[in-house]
Amino acid sequence: MIFLIAILMTGAALGVEMVPATESAFMDSYKRGLVNLKDIDPGAHERIATSTNNTPSPLEKHFIGFLYGDIYESVNLSPKVREIVLVAGLTAMGNAKSELKTHITGALNSGWTIIEVQEIILQMSIYSGFPSSANGMNALKEVLGGREKKGVADTKGTLINAKARVKKSQREAGVIQLEKLQVINAKELLEAYKDVSPSFAKHVIEYAFGDILSRPEVDYQTREMATIAALTATGATKQLKFHVQGAMNIGASKKDIADIIVLVGAYSGFPSMANATSVLKEIVDGQK
Repeated sequence: MIFLIAILMTGAALGVEMVPATESAFMDSYKRGLVNLKDIDPGAHERIATSTNNTPSPLEKHFIGFLYGDIYESVNLSPKVREIVLVAGLTAMGNAKSELKTHITGALNSGWTIIEVQEIILQMSIYSGFPSSANGMNALKEVLGGREKKGVADTKGTLINAKARVKKSQREAGVIQLEKLQVINAKELLEAYKDVSPSFAKHVIEYAFGDILSRPEVDYQTREMATIAALTATGATKQLKFHVQGAMNIGASKKDIADIIVLVGAYSGFPSMANATSVLKEIVDGQK
């Protein structure tokens, strides 16, 4: 706020006239947002267009114009990545069912299989708990039911056979997956919590990394991008720092991570966006 006031005072001191945003500017963003929304979920576009009768409320103008107009056009993520990280972030938030269903639809429309979407929703059990994953699965079920009634045949995808995947113990698989991120090794993690909660470190290694993050249905870089989305949405900055560093170590770019933070932060709020951006900045500054 102080920064904004300073900008306004500087403009006044320089004789620059502060021109308020015009109605046409708001409507331009809104119209662009509707076009983008139609590409993501034609059904949502139709519902909004019908309900507003081409005279949107101020909230609707800002919601559609900012999220689907300004934010969507400011990030360079592919439509496929954009939709799956939003499925992750909105599942983790747990309080935006309508938007979650829109972006589940967008994920399916952009080429993700049903099993891949299920995998990302299941992954959120690590970061926001099983209730949020259960709610996300229910939202997916509703979306699939509606699409089936419309004659949409979504690709199911391939679930790796359970017997084929059990080649290592949970502990062994978890250690391997954790150490791929090159941030901390399993021995250091176990040592850090041995006097406080050794079972916590055990579950992190065996459940989070061994059972979930090592599942082959979704590649590891995509899983880490989904994790960044979830931790941005929930404001878990200490854990976010670990996963931002890990994602960069396995190939995610600084620009993609910044875009994920902006995209998800537009739904979870500017404070979460600011906190996550500060984490990214700290890591990038440390690499100089």
